[in-house]
Amino acid sequence: MAVSASSDAIPTSIRTILVDDEPPALDELAYLLSKFDDVQVVGTASTGQEAVRVILESKPDLVFLDIQMPGKSGFQVLEDIVQMKHPPLVVFATAYDNYAIQAFEENAVDYLLKPISASRLQKSVERIRTQLSGAPNDTINPSPDLRTLLAVAGIGPDIARISVECNGRNVLLSPREVVYFQTAEKRVLAYTKEKSFTCPSDLSLEKIEERLCGYPFFRANRSQLINLTYVRSYAPWFNGKYVATLSDGATTDITINKARVKAFRAAVEL
Repeated sequence: MAVSASSDAIPTSIRTILVDDEPPALDELAYLLSKFDDVQVVGTASTGQEAVRVILESKPDLVFLDIQMPGKSGFQVLEDIVQMKHPPLVVFATAYDNYAIQAFEENAVDYLLKPISASRLQKSVERIRTQLSGAPNDTINPSPDLRTLLAVAGIGPDIARISVECNGRNVLLSPREVVYFQTAEKRVLAYTKEKSFTCPSDLSLEKIEERLCGYPFFRANRSQLINLTYVRSYAPWFNGKYVATLSDGATTDITINKARVKAFRAAVEL
């Protein structure tokens, strides 16, 4: 569902931008939306950076926004467009039914789980029409403001940093500074390009992964969480596993578990 209407009256044509890094998914969504006479696709984008540019230029009524994208994620796109005077309505799309989606659902934010069905899209478009018309509908919960949504997602201008220990002090790292996290002797270490830091004892790898939803971090295996922006290369290894080499000072090799290989390749490849 939409998160913030750009107008009090429903437009005769709902100007729409589609954002997805997978061309087949983009084409399929465009085809499904072509069945709705009042939905006009005015632009598409395959990266987060491109999405922000197209949205700012086109000022659409509606954006279908993929969440998992290499580089700038859907959450980070949302963080940028929230600054618009009249931000568009946003419908999230994802292939992963994880905790973030449950949070959005509880906060009345609509989402589409891939592969998108025509019947589910129909319901979403009906919600969009109601939002744009400003007509009351007791079956739809009020939408939170975009800034509220960002807070739910755990991101935004005032996002908390990652607290680590260094020489008896707590140092705050930006998530973008961290190349990867690794568990070692029941503690989590955060590795930057320069050095490693110990995270607080109550901060597990699972909690860090949850907190960093929206940033390009990927759970490579049971003990390592990597920042995909630092992946320099990767190759098949053995028993169906892959090895990824990071562009840190040590050119660290990270093993990608067999069960995670498909998701990893989808995250880093065009």
